[in-house]
Amino acid sequence: ALSSALSATVGLGNIAGVAVAVAMGGPGAVFWMIVAGFLGMSSKFTECTLGQMYREVGEDGHILGGPMRYLQQGLAELELPRLGRVLSILFALMCIGGSFGGGNMFQANQSYAQVANVLPFFSGGWGALAYGLILAFLVGVVIIGGIRRIGQVAGFIVPVMCGIYLVAGFFIIFTHLDEVVPAFAKIVGEAFTPRAGLGGLIGVLVTGFRRAAFSNEAGVGSASIAHSAAATNEPVREGIVALLEPFIDTIVVCTMTGLVVVITGAYEGGGEEGVLMTSKAFATVLPWFPKVLSLAVFLFAFSTMISWSYYGERCWAFLFGPQLSIVYRLLFLAFVVFGSVLKLGNVIDFSDLMILGMSFPNILGAVLLSGKVSAALKSYWSRYKSGEMQPRS
Repeated sequence: ALSSALSATVGLGNIAGVAVAVAMGGPGAVFWMIVAGFLGMSSKFTECTLGQMYREVGEDGHILGGPMRYLQQGLAELELPRLGRVLSILFALMCIGGSFGGGNMFQANQSYAQVANVLPFFSGGWGALAYGLILAFLVGVVIIGGIRRIGQVAGFIVPVMCGIYLVAGFFIIFTHLDEVVPAFAKIVGEAFTPRAGLGGLIGVLVTGFRRAAFSNEAGVGSASIAHSAAATNEPVREGIVALLEPFIDTIVVCTMTGLVVVITGAYEGGGEEGVLMTSKAFATVLPWFPKVLSLAVFLFAFSTMISWSYYGERCWAFLFGPQLSIVYRLLFLAFVVFGSVLKLGNVIDFSDLMILGMSFPNILGAVLLSGKVSAALKSYWSRYKSGEMQPRS
């Protein structure tokens, strides 16, 4: 479950999302992304614990869990059945939109931008359309054709590409060790005294939190859909595993990307946006890296799309029944093509709107159900400390 959820979170949100944050809010936005990552560890723990507590197995054998379940069932136990039903439906609708936006169009858009930057024959409107159709075909082979082997291969390669990306990033940082402290000083300093024209402190804070939520999905509720399917009889244990995601995703990977962008000065002067800015930052030290990054972002986009198609399909099944899942899958593939040909600004706005829409019902429900999570945590911890809970063999 951790691998599945990380494949949906570690990716273009870390590579392109950080660059978008720095372009919009300056280096100070990275500081607020880190803060949001720490806070996100608590919300991720809560929502994934709830996902396990209220999951159920459907007639088709699929496990249905996540906010649409714990909002409906949990709030009914608190004698708020109507509120729970409304919030669960609202979340499911927004999650379907989020799967089309951040989990699909943003991935297609930014992977196309990087691939076209390295392979010029994909440039232009027809090239974007061709790329979108190719990517839609490959995603469709997995989510419609059921050829999971491709997804499994991507699931094997993605951690390797993530490792290469991290090694390259840390190499740049270590070769510029004398610039790391000034870069951190700039990140922290501009978090509280933003550059002119960036909308002040609140503008930079909001930019950082938006991009962090987009990257690690903490508070959004999507990861709890994956974690609800994990084989464990201890919901709290799964919640503890899940809180590693914002740490790995935001505090480690996003901070590294932000440092590289700031150290190399790639954000200054404008021109590039999103993944192209990150690519430019790495190329200043490793001229060959954009070619490797093209393969990485393609695989990141591919694996993220597969994971988000699962999230969206579970919500679609919750609303309309599993028998209509094919309709969702076809719509999902259509949005792959849309994302490839649309401008980044339009894709970002739509994606942010959907993810924000998911957060409202999820966080409200998590707050209302926090007493149940607290009781479960106290029970788990007392059994763990007393030795009653034996470690798995």
